[in-house]
Amino acid sequence: MKTVKPIRTKTDYKAALKRTDEIIAMNPKKGTAIYDELDVLGTLVSAYEDIHYPINAPDPVEAVKYVMEEQGLKPKDLVAYFGSKGIVSEFLNHKRSLSTRSIKALHDGLGLPYEVLFA
Repeated sequence: MKTVKPIRTKTDYKAALKRTDEIIAMNPKKGTAIYDELDVLGTLVSAYEDIHYPINAPDPVEAVKYVMEEQGLKPKDLVAYFGSKGIVSEFLNHKRSLSTRSIKALHDGLGLPYEVLFA
């Protein structure tokens, strides 16, 4: 087992990724020192990535369009969540924000997370 150090630089990050790959290739058993090293490295890498490579929440319109594509929905299928075809069209064209009612309906009906819909 190598000494685990904080990840402060891009070089540290690359070294941690390399070591992580090496350990994964060993297929360590849970409860072993090498497995614990992998666990600690994973936590450090994740923290570094959260700071230096954040993933922003998707745009609500793009999230709804993605779900539409995945579920084979057409704009007319969204009328129940928005109230009218006109409002659906305005939303999908970035001309209208979501109302509180639409946010709840999209969350309940399509399973979209509130965090995405409020973004």
